[in-house]
Amino acid sequence: MNAVTKLLAMGVLGTTAALAQAQVNEIRVWAAACAACHGTEGRAVPGMAALAGKPQSAIEQAMLDFKHGRRPATLMHHIAKGYTDEQIAQIAAYFAAQKP
Repeated sequence: MNAVTKLLAMGVLGTTAALAQAQVNEIRVWAAACAACHGTEGRAVPGMAALAGKPQSAIEQAMLDFKHGRRPATLMHHIAKGYTDEQIAQIAAYFAAQKP
């Protein structure tokens, strides 16, 4: 591999890493909207549902149930409707990856 090829490869890898970091940052912004009720990084105060470390599938299913009116809520049905199903999956993965 010559020097130009190496530089191009590094640029592509750097761009890929930058895009991946941007995606992580975007998911953190979405998840930050949950902090008022569910605590920073999903570590809730007593009386609220903690999300940190819960199974991704459980968080995702609860959000989808709120979104589609299958689970009663005061606010969550409005909040969940603001996200696509893919965004909900990404938010659920974020909280599942946090330490309780």
